[in-house]
Amino acid sequence: VPSNVTEREDGWMAFRIQGVLDFSMIGILSEISGILAENKIGIFVISTYNTDYVLTKKENYQRVLDQTIEQLTKEGKVPMLLLHSCCAPCSSYVLEYLSKYFKITLLYYNPNISLKEEYEARVREQKRLIGEMDFVHPVQFMEGKYLPEEFYRAVKGHEEDKEGGERCFICYEQRLREGAIVAKAGGFDYFTTTLSISPLKNAQKLNEIGIRLGEEYGVPYLKSDFKKKNGYKRSVELSAQHHLYRQNYCGCVFSKREAELREQQSKEQ
Repeated sequence: VPSNVTEREDGWMAFRIQGVLDFSMIGILSEISGILAENKIGIFVISTYNTDYVLTKKENYQRVLDQTIEQLTKEGKVPMLLLHSCCAPCSSYVLEYLSKYFKITLLYYNPNISLKEEYEARVREQKRLIGEMDFVHPVQFMEGKYLPEEFYRAVKGHEEDKEGGERCFICYEQRLREGAIVAKAGGFDYFTTTLSISPLKNAQKLNEIGIRLGEEYGVPYLKSDFKKKNGYKRSVELSAQHHLYRQNYCGCVFSKREAELREQQSKEQ
């Protein structure tokens, strides 16, 4: 942004309509804007001589979380939160942060993790961390079923996707859906996940999926982006304090394969 700009507004994202749009092509922008309007998404459009750019406001999920917590505090409420956790290191900061404002039940449901020994090691670390940390409000532990075949069935056809692509989005939804189901059955006030604390996880997509599932199951998704406010940095500090096992891959066999390839390439350089 030029230094002489007197006012600016951040937090926009844009997409370009691919290809050249001739003036004889009618209704394309109308169709796109109509779909976005149905989903209550405001837009700002820039048209050029051969195509269009559609800008939408990117929501600041940490700011939304701050506002939610502020309102709950004013009302003197301590809601019940179902928190899906991917691993002990990622949950460390989230538990420290949210236990000040919520009564948390941590759901450990991760059918993507391979192998079983790895899964069991991560479960032990998660239980140990909860036992060692001090919380303002109580934190309970709940272990989901470990059914890796459900993960492989869900991502079939996406085995060669790069990490961070469509396979990961399917995995996000599988775990968040279980969180929503458990939250509804248990009468929780909110559900959310620790996944957004990772710099490698797509917070925008996680929140989109969570919000949609919250509407489907009737349990509000607690919007969040835990990597903000130095959340990831704090999780690294807490992991060191508690001597937590920090894995070098997300959990699935595909992410492990990519991690091993990166390590091998690093050695060869």
